[in-house]
Amino acid sequence: MLICFFTGFSSGLPLYILVSLLPAWLRSEGVDLKAIGLFALIQLPFTWKFIWAPLFDRYTLPLGRRRGWLLLTQLGLILTLPMFGRFHPQLDIWTIAYFCSLVAFFSASQDIVLDAYRRELLLDEELGLGNAVHVNAYKLAGLIPGSLSLILADHLDWSYVFVITAMFMLPGMMMTLLVREPALLLDRPKTLREAVVAPFVEFMQRRGVQSALLVLLFIFLYKLGDSMATALATPFYLDMGFSKTEIGLIAKNAGLWPSVIGGMLGGLWMLKIGINRALWVFGVLQMVAILGFAWLVDAGHSLFSLGAVIGIEAFGVGLGTAAFVAYIARETNPMYTATQFALFTSLAAVPRTVANAATGYMVESLGWQQFFVMCFLIAIPGMLLLVKVAPWREESSHSLK
Repeated sequence: MLICFFTGFSSGLPLYILVSLLPAWLRSEGVDLKAIGLFALIQLPFTWKFIWAPLFDRYTLPLGRRRGWLLLTQLGLILTLPMFGRFHPQLDIWTIAYFCSLVAFFSASQDIVLDAYRRELLLDEELGLGNAVHVNAYKLAGLIPGSLSLILADHLDWSYVFVITAMFMLPGMMMTLLVREPALLLDRPKTLREAVVAPFVEFMQRRGVQSALLVLLFIFLYKLGDSMATALATPFYLDMGFSKTEIGLIAKNAGLWPSVIGGMLGGLWMLKIGINRALWVFGVLQMVAILGFAWLVDAGHSLFSLGAVIGIEAFGVGLGTAAFVAYIARETNPMYTATQFALFTSLAAVPRTVANAATGYMVESLGWQQFFVMCFLIAIPGMLLLVKVAPWREESSHSLK
C-alpha cells in the first residue's frame, strides 16, 4: 500500500503542474486567456497513450521491464520540468508549448508503466484498496503545484519555483530504485507485433466479442454523467452568485477531502463486498450526488449548501473512482498489462476531452437545473450495463487470478 501511495503521487504531480501551475504562471506573466485555453490540448497524450504502450510490454531495460522504463520516464520529467523557468512566456510561448508536450508525453508514459506495475504487484483481492490509495495520493499531489508552488511564487522567482516543484519527483524515483521488479509468471511478448496485436486479441477471446464490447462501452459510460456535470462547475457557482473567494475557500476544502475519504473508504469496503457490488452501490451514490447541483439552483446563496453539495458529490466520486479503477485493473491480463490498462484508461478519459465540449451548449439550451437532471439521466446507461459486465451476485469469472 505504501508503494501504491508513491505511484499515485508520482503520477499526479506532473499532470497537476500542467493543469494548475502552468496556467497560473502564464497568466501572471500576461499571456491572454485564449492562448492559455489552447494549452488544454497538451493533455492529448493522456488520451492516446495506448498507441505506444506496447513498447513497454515488449522491451526490457537493464533495471527491469517496469522499473527500467519507470526510471527513464521519471528522469525525463525531472530534467524537463525545471526548464520552464528558463523561458519568458511573452517571448517563448511556442517553446513552452513544445516543452509542455514533452512533459505530457513523459507523464503519460510514466502512467502507463505505473499502472502496469501496480496491477502486477497487487493480488486480485488487493486491487480495490491498492488502487484507492493510488488515486488518493494522485489527488494529494495536486496540493504541491496547486497550493505550495503558488505560495512560493509570491516570494521567489519562477525559475526557482519550477526547480523546487520538480524536486518532488525525487520520492518517486527513490521508490523505483528501492522496490523489486514484480514477479511475472507469464512470458513477455516476443515481438513488437505480438505486443501490439495480442493484447486486443486476448481481451476479445477471454471475454468474447460481445462481452468485450460491452466492457469497453461500460468503461466509457460509467463516469460520463458525473464528468459532464462537473465540467462547468466553477462557471455554475459564479452564476449562482458565489464570489471567487467563496468558491476558492469552499470548493477546495469541500471537494478534496471528502473525495480522499470516499476513496479510502471505498477501498476498504471493497475488501468486504468485492468490486462488482462496489460498482453498483458506489455508482448509485455517484449518480444521486449529481442531483445535488440541481437542488443548489433553488437553494439560494448559502455557503453551507454549496459546501454540502460539493462535499457529497466529491465523496460519491471518490467511492465510484475507487471501484472503477479497481475494475479496470481486474480486466487486464498480466502478460499485456501496460497496453490493456492504457487502452482502458484512455477510453475512460475520452469524456473529459470530447463529451464535455458539448456541456456549454447544453446549459445554454436547457438551463442549469435541467442540465444537471440530464447528466443524471446520462449516467443511467452505464449503471444498466453492470447487469452484464459486473453482476451483483458474482465477481468476474473473466478476471485472472
